Amino acid sequence: QVQLVESGGGLVQAGGSLRLSCAASGRTFANDAMGWFRQAPGKEREFVAAITWNGGRTFYADSVKGRFTISRDNAKNTMYLQMNSLKPGDTAVYSCAADLRVGDYRTGTYAYWGQGTQVTVSS
Repeated sequence: QVQLVESGGGLVQAGGSLRLSCAASGRTFANDAMGWFRQAPGKEREFVAAITWNGGRTFYADSVKGRFTISRDNAKNTMYLQMNSLKPGDTAVYSCAADLRVGDYRTGTYAYWGQGTQVTVSS
């Protein structure tokens, strides 16, 4: 059974940092693009960041560019999201996705999704 499991969320003050992890099991994603998305209460899910299969290219939403860094370790079948200078507006459930099937990194269809991890940033 293929699973993506996020961890590393929590409560942090504005200006603080968190590092999210997305651990995959059941198959390797070493040849697949992966991404992070988030959904705040009452809002639609939005793209945060994506990374190509070998980490050679990364993509970010304008709202997180310069503050967040996406990376991956294919040997560990794990993807990361380092989040610095967090703002209350970053509060959301963050989910990872893998294996882009159709479309582009921001709006395309990914085959696999994790359950999400809550990130809460207090002011």
